[in-house]
Amino acid sequence: MVTPTKTRTVFACQQCGAEYSQWGGQCRDCGEWNSLVEMKQAKLSSSARKQAVGYAGVEQTKIVTLDKVDALPYERWQSSLVELDRVLGGGIVPGSVVLVGGDPGVGKSTLLLQTLCQMSSQYKTLYITGEESLGQVALRARRLGLPEKDLNLFAATQVEPILATAQTLKPEIMVVDSIQTLYSEQIQSSPGSVSQVRESAAQLVRYAKQTGTALFFIGHVTKEGALAGPRILEHMVDAVLYFEGSSDSRYRMIRAVKNRFGAVNELGVFAMTEQGLKEIKNPSAMFLSGFQNTPGSAVMVTWEGTRPLLLEIQALVTDSQLGNPRRVTVGLDQSRLAMLLAVLQRHAGVTTCNQDVFANVVSGVRITETAADLALIVSVLSSYRDRPLPEKTVVFGEIGLAGEVRPIQCGVERLKEAEKHGFIRAIVPKANAMSLGKLKMEVLPVSSVQEAINIIS
Repeated sequence: MVTPTKTRTVFACQQCGAEYSQWGGQCRDCGEWNSLVEMKQAKLSSSARKQAVGYAGVEQTKIVTLDKVDALPYERWQSSLVELDRVLGGGIVPGSVVLVGGDPGVGKSTLLLQTLCQMSSQYKTLYITGEESLGQVALRARRLGLPEKDLNLFAATQVEPILATAQTLKPEIMVVDSIQTLYSEQIQSSPGSVSQVRESAAQLVRYAKQTGTALFFIGHVTKEGALAGPRILEHMVDAVLYFEGSSDSRYRMIRAVKNRFGAVNELGVFAMTEQGLKEIKNPSAMFLSGFQNTPGSAVMVTWEGTRPLLLEIQALVTDSQLGNPRRVTVGLDQSRLAMLLAVLQRHAGVTTCNQDVFANVVSGVRITETAADLALIVSVLSSYRDRPLPEKTVVFGEIGLAGEVRPIQCGVERLKEAEKHGFIRAIVPKANAMSLGKLKMEVLPVSSVQEAINIIS
């Protein structure tokens, strides 16, 4: 074990992890007030630093060109949940480190406990619990009806005993619940502080890379929905998964916002049941289960990672009683809505300056791509005129400030997904309609917002 020769005093921001030699009222990096906390930091001697580098497994190699480096293929372990494997890029990679974050009660511990219990018959597993007792974990497993025989449990909050136990057991898959509860004896600060989270994660990551152990961290989130602790924690891991959806909803969505072994923005859909999280094999059908063709509703096809998903966008336009009309969005970018309303007024003559406009993506999914622009404008216009869209119509496309409808990626795959779910008509960008194969549905290409309005009028 590396032993520090002495310590030094630093002031670390509890929001972003920035360190300063002197205290200040405001963090200069993130702008947060009264977030600097004094803490002792271990300072290593030159010999200790060499020992730490050796422990990290860093090898001194000669410089070579990229074409001389062998790209070794890596295997993947399949879990019992296909949706989790999809989000991870096809399965669990040995030696990878994954950070799973989400609101309290959303199902983080349940998901990983299910995964380990199902995989423990084939792989050696270890579940580190720092928040719950062993009895609480066992009670949850029995309530969910999970196999218990081969899963190894260890209740601890200090990193050094955890590493010693892991070196003895040599697990292939290990879960730490949660990273904010761990502390290291090398750092003189309370568990959950920036320095403790960073040091604890660093030691565990070094162990995972050295031994090829697949490591999962469960992380807390702040009230803004971001992962608690220093931002460097997200850079230290190979993949970051976020739970979407509130704990009072039956459905849970897991999104990959970082993945070194697969596509980012991949979405896995689950349903919370009495037997734990059950994967949804056809999420598009689930998202459209309550769809009714009413004024203000439109269906679009979004691209999430490696697959298309059909989602319903709803808009409500009503007379405003305020001096500044409201623009409220759920699951969409609010500034994007304001821009599209300006385009609608400038290039289509539809004025909403005295109207409150509300927009919502049904089922709690958040859309970040611009392919929802055309569907959003069409749903706003449908609500404004109190006239529903034609039956079985799907809409997607990006809108520019000049009122033009721009093409989007994977247009053919989106149309095939819509056709598979019974849609017979599609309003799409003209450039996307030029490369279509054999489709039974009617494709209506548009090059401007005015052309799209003329079709639905």
